[in-house]
This record gives sequence, C-alpha cells and structure tokens, in this order.
Amino acid sequence: MKKLFVFAAVAALFLAFGATHASAQGPAGNGAGSAAASTGSSSGSSHSLNPIHWIKKSKPADDQVASATDRDKKLAANLQSSGVLAQNATLSESCAPFAALHECLASLHASKNAAIDFNCLRANVTGVHTNADLSACKGPSDKRMDLHKAIHLLKPEVDAKSQAKNAEKQAQDDLKDAA
Repeated sequence: MKKLFVFAAVAALFLAFGATHASAQGPAGNGAGSAAASTGSSSGSSHSLNPIHWIKKSKPADDQVASATDRDKKLAANLQSSGVLAQNATLSESCAPFAALHECLASLHASKNAAIDFNCLRANVTGVHTNADLSACKGPSDKRMDLHKAIHLLKPEVDAKSQAKNAEKQAQDDLKDAA
C-alpha cells in the first residue's frame, strides 16, 4: 500500500510539472513562426545559438604561409647581421632537420656563444646527419639529445646548462622581434 501511495505522489508531481513545462514552450498554432521571431529567437538576434559559430575563424592558410615567410626572412636577416647565421646560409636549409624553429634558433645561438661547430651541434640535437662533414665532431650521436647535453658532449669545459638556457632565451627574443 505504501508503494502505491509513493507511486501516485510521483505521478502527480510529474503531471503537474510536465504540464507547466509544456505550456512554457510557446505557441504552436497559426502564426507560431512570427510569434517566435518577435520574441527574439536566434533568427532575429545577433548572437547565434549554434556552437560552430562561436569559434573564431583563423587566418586562411595562404596568409599564414605568407606571414611565416616574412618572419623567416626577417629572422634570417637579423641572424646574419648579428653573425649567428653565416652570410651564405639560409634559415630554411640550416633548420630543416629540426622539429621546431625555436630549437634551431637556440642551437644557432649556442653554437656561436660556445664556439661550437653548428653542424656538429645540429647532428647531436636532432639525431639527423646531413651531408655536412662531421669528422671533426666529438662523438656524433644517432640519437636525439637535449641542447645542454649536446653542448656538454662537444665542449665539456663550458657550463652547458647555462649556455643552453641563454641560447633558448635568445631564440625566444629573436622570435618576438621577428613577429
């Protein structure tokens, strides 16, 4: 008997609140479209209820490529003027084996700051051996290694961690200047 009473109470509450919810749905007869439009639905307002429209669209791919090319030209000019990148070298060729541009810039700066051959440093940091002569390099590795480990391997007498940290900061500054 108690179960029947609880069931009846739940059913009564459901019917009471269900009817209220249904009446709040708005008109459903002739003129429902115009009534909905006059109450400020998404068709009449400037804010879309479609979540796809909430996402800001980025620049087209062509614009991103063009801006990256301009940035690379500016970077190359800045690096060549400061002596970090050789005058006859291009940034795209020097940085080809690197996964990210900031890694390449940090390696270029570390190479100049610690007086290490860039080809040796690049080979150790990326694990990729290019057609550059690596015979003068100390223990070139086929495995990728962190910049500070590569600096320590090639020039153990310098403080490799501070050199790597300084080179990474210089690379960040270069990217900010070129943006």
